[in-house]
Amino acid sequence: MKNALFDLNGRIAVVTGGTTGLGRAIALSLAEAGADVVATSRRPEQVRQTGAEIESLGRRTLCVASDVGQRSSLQKLHDKVIAKFGKVDILVNAAGITHTAAMLDVDEDDWLRVMDTNLTGTLRACQIFAPTMASAGYGRIINIASLSSFVSFNRVSAYSASKAGIASLTRSLALELARSGVNVNAIAPGVFPTPLNASLIQGTPRGEELLMRTPMGRFGEARELAGAAIYLASEAASFVTGTVLAVDGGFLASGVNQ
Repeated sequence: MKNALFDLNGRIAVVTGGTTGLGRAIALSLAEAGADVVATSRRPEQVRQTGAEIESLGRRTLCVASDVGQRSSLQKLHDKVIAKFGKVDILVNAAGITHTAAMLDVDEDDWLRVMDTNLTGTLRACQIFAPTMASAGYGRIINIASLSSFVSFNRVSAYSASKAGIASLTRSLALELARSGVNVNAIAPGVFPTPLNASLIQGTPRGEELLMRTPMGRFGEARELAGAAIYLASEAASFVTGTVLAVDGGFLASGVNQ
């Protein structure tokens, strides 16, 4: 019974931003749990590489590049997924970028670029995929929030604002879809070194402070998001919607650690 709750066999998952970093880790974890997974991003070569990894796990995939900044690109992705698999059960919105600048100095174009990718890009994907899920009476949407959905990080104001928006969007969409069979939740990763943030946190004073503020005293490993992603995508979370699940080594729970 326990295994059946977390079994994703027969499920079709789409992961935007699914070819690098935490998105790739989530895409592969869903495949390992039994889902057929379409891991997509803007770079065709990375899409093919990740697709090959998914197929090596014995799962089906579809290699389609897409850009969350373009509604037409996401619509084409949706249509190709439906044409091949006939449905979509799971959507993970993991595409994201950041920008480092003091808030009073941040260029408006940079601000809008981060917001468009992280927040509006998630909205676009939800608007395109959620109606298909609702029509089928089943769906799991998993957005990627952040510690900065809850607390502020210095000099990444655009990123923090976008991720606070993700938490709010998740709750709003969960409320609106609650009776459709579509559950909407988010994961807030703690500090996980990825290509997006490695230069900011590895071997830097910022990284040292983050380690000090994390009770477990270490950064997370991408594989440690697998359980949260599988849980929220599975029948085990059938009565869970509108929540933001922190996977953070205790960061948000901590006050004084020394």
